[in-house]
Amino acid sequence: MNFHVMTLFPDMINNAMSESITGRAIKAGHIAVNAVNIRDFSENKHNRVDDYPYGGGAGMVMQAGPVYRCYKAIEEEISTGSVVNAGEDLADENKTRVIYLSPQGKTFNQEMAKGFAKEENLIFLCGHYEGIDERVLEEIVTDYVSIGDYVLTGGELPALVMMDTISRLVPGVLNNDMSAQTESFTDNLLEYPQYTRPENWEGKLVPPVLLSGNHKKLAEWYREQSVIRTAKRRPDLIEKAELTPKERELAERIMSGENE
Repeated sequence: MNFHVMTLFPDMINNAMSESITGRAIKAGHIAVNAVNIRDFSENKHNRVDDYPYGGGAGMVMQAGPVYRCYKAIEEEISTGSVVNAGEDLADENKTRVIYLSPQGKTFNQEMAKGFAKEENLIFLCGHYEGIDERVLEEIVTDYVSIGDYVLTGGELPALVMMDTISRLVPGVLNNDMSAQTESFTDNLLEYPQYTRPENWEGKLVPPVLLSGNHKKLAEWYREQSVIRTAKRRPDLIEKAELTPKERELAERIMSGENE
């Protein structure tokens, strides 16, 4: 998986992605991060990439030209095979997906991450100021994505959130690939509670089933706890979850407050 990030702050991307799990994945060659500075494509002697908006209004708007030239440079890298595992064809039907991080986009979730993880290359466009000239967005963007209903100063943090999530779904990134299959939002359920040593902490004991060594009972407990936790904390997910009649009855009791 190759992540290409069009940004005004490449160090912000590189520094964050070089740490922890993603950092190890980069060193191992499972993912690659190519943070490209949009300012490098300015034709202004001061490397400005913004200007006043037509029609007036507060703030500045990023210009179409630098953004488009930055995109074309990345597209050229991909088409010539100068990035790891690059696609061979840039025909329209195989166009690299360009994700514009915007509060106006669809809200990012685990299902979207699974879809993006199937790509060989992804391009993230990080906006700033009051936004980006609409004409270049119409020309290059394939996906408008938001990480929540709030406004940030730029697209770098949302891009990092998405890359972290997507990376975990790339084969080889996690030491234990089963982790990605049992975490929250798999099957629209939250992950069950986790415990470690000591067995007794401040008078609170680890649930006995976790010490039993009975794999069948453990699997049943994990599933039940996921249903219970989802019903309590994210009841909105229950409707989409694939539950047995017994599990759905349990969830409905919890959501109605019968088990409190």
